[in-house]
Amino acid sequence: MAHFAKVEDGIVTNVVVAEQDYIDTQEGTWVQTSYNTRGGKHYAPNTFTEEDEGTPLRKNYAGVGYTYDSVRDAFYIAQPHPSWILNEDTCHWNAPVDYPDDGKSYVWDEPTTNWIEDVSGYLG
Repeated sequence: MAHFAKVEDGIVTNVVVAEQDYIDTQEGTWVQTSYNTRGGKHYAPNTFTEEDEGTPLRKNYAGVGYTYDSVRDAFYIAQPHPSWILNEDTCHWNAPVDYPDDGKSYVWDEPTTNWIEDVSGYLG
């Protein structure tokens, strides 16, 4: 069995586990996705820390609401902020400024295009 994403107008509307024979009987566009693929790398089952020899499939595992970009042959989430840039290698969105590495919590502030300390005590 494998995972397949139903894609309508470039957006994932459903993800199922099925045999290819079943998918072949379904209407619409279905694209195989790999549960073990993240950021263009394939990881050992049930881990996301140990890369293995598996073939990464379409940059990221598909989720409902994700974009399927047929030119890049990749799944990725919607752009979280207008200033963020799609990393072509991972198909993850990156802030134009690196997240601070000082142990504090930060949230993205789009008007200033920078990270601001999260003084509320939660990320959001």
